[in-house]
Amino acid sequence: MNGLLKIFPRHLRNLHPLDKYVLWIALVLSAVGIMAVYSAIAFLAEVKAGGDTELFLVRHSLRVGLALIALTVFSMVDYHHLARWSRFFLIGSLLLLVFVRIFGVTYGGATRAFHVGMLSVQPSDLAKISLILYIAVLLVRKQTYIQSFSRTFLPLSLWIFATVGLIGLEDVSTAFLVLVSVMLMAFVGRFSLPYIGSMGAFAVIFAALMLLGSPNRAQRLESYFGVKIFPHSEEVETFSVQAEGYQARQAHIALAMGGLTGRGPGKSVQRDFLPAPYNDFIFAIITEEYGLLGGVALLALFVVLLFRGFLRIARHATDPLGLFIAVGCTVMLTLYGFVHAGVAVGLLPVTGLPLPLVSYGGTSMISAGTLLGILLNISRQIER
Repeated sequence: MNGLLKIFPRHLRNLHPLDKYVLWIALVLSAVGIMAVYSAIAFLAEVKAGGDTELFLVRHSLRVGLALIALTVFSMVDYHHLARWSRFFLIGSLLLLVFVRIFGVTYGGATRAFHVGMLSVQPSDLAKISLILYIAVLLVRKQTYIQSFSRTFLPLSLWIFATVGLIGLEDVSTAFLVLVSVMLMAFVGRFSLPYIGSMGAFAVIFAALMLLGSPNRAQRLESYFGVKIFPHSEEVETFSVQAEGYQARQAHIALAMGGLTGRGPGKSVQRDFLPAPYNDFIFAIITEEYGLLGGVALLALFVVLLFRGFLRIARHATDPLGLFIAVGCTVMLTLYGFVHAGVAVGLLPVTGLPLPLVSYGGTSMISAGTLLGILLNISRQIER
């Protein structure tokens, strides 16, 4: 029992307060997600459960519960203990990313998940958390020679691009967000700007190669820019449900139909036309039902999370390790939110990224809860 208690900081045993703003943001996003998914899930329920929307509501609610349990547990587990095990977590994640390509389930042309019971387990969700933790550890250890190529840049780059590369083989969007998150961590850790720039250049080259090798990804950019970029890719059919242009167009219609105040809860029309309205385009359904005001209010939660994560938690963290981890967790969560919304309003090409704690999902929900829990644990250790 005494050994188990060691993973909890001493002051947590006295219920030291955490950042209430971040906690409330997590709870509000979870509640919004339950309402939005219940409305958007009608088509999926009709196809897979004979119209039983309550079945999927229960499933989503259970996943929200798991996410909140993860948030609670990791808000109490000392992040220093997680950091000590981060290298092993990352190695395990890399192995799972290899195994998923062999034993995983293919969905939508991508093989990126295992099916475990009612959950779809994506190793990339574990990998991105593990990478944030381990890069934070390396940045702390190597501060005395942070500008060294052989002692700092090379080992960090190997871990980063091994992880990002394996994720990017099936999910370029997630790989890009992970890379941006760790690059900002490196910037805060006084990493050399030329080194960071070289990481960015490598990322652009890698993304281009992934796009050239995948007609589906090429179609997304073609539909976004309105021109044919890659001559080898298939034509995008204007009214095909499978076409990426169709998805974006239906999302724009949902935004327009919502107006300022929305059609009302549960009254979405576009949920019957949007592919995966409960996941990839949940923001479009929310703005249709709750209007521009509802969409802006939802994005405001991510803005507040960004400011609390940076200006309160990271800035006042008790040590550099807490600073780097807080930056990584905050950037990761808010980037997901802003990119998801950017796709819905047409600012970005279709990515398939979920809205944290809102979209219908399995391990994506739990990973969001874990990131928030770690962020809350850092906030709990700030001296007040």
